[in-house]
Amino acid sequence: MRTGYVAVVGPGTAGDRERAHARRVGELLALRGAVVVCGGLGGVMEAACEGARARGGVTVGLLPGRDRAEGNSFLTVCLPTGLGELRNGLVVGAADAVIAVGGSWGTLSEVALAMRTGRPTVVLAGWDVAAGRGDGTFLRASSPEEAVRAVADALPDGPGRPNYEA
Repeated sequence: MRTGYVAVVGPGTAGDRERAHARRVGELLALRGAVVVCGGLGGVMEAACEGARARGGVTVGLLPGRDRAEGNSFLTVCLPTGLGELRNGLVVGAADAVIAVGGSWGTLSEVALAMRTGRPTVVLAGWDVAAGRGDGTFLRASSPEEAVRAVADALPDGPGRPNYEA
């Protein structure tokens, strides 16, 4: 059973570079046995799910609305929340770590929630924020490979953890 969950967050409207980064992050996480968690819509979320599914991974989308049909076509599990943007807290709360690809206001809220709740957080081509009062681990990455390595380094080893180093 897979027990390592990594949220991949980013803009719902993403450029080609952000989508390519997110797709690769999804692939790498799936190859390491992690479950990809996201907001379930388009852009970075869809690209990460596409990459994960291409490598046999499991993807979970926590949708802002109540209609499962709004979820992207690469979701394994599609959960409508009816919470709008407040679902960002659920995305972060369901994850062991967060990788943010690109930046939007919603992404910034997810990064802030991750830091506040002590989740290791890696930003790839996105917001540059200062970590406050040691709440969480905040790292910047210059490539998808570096982002996934940083998550692997930030998460403690333990039973049931996926092999992020595979």
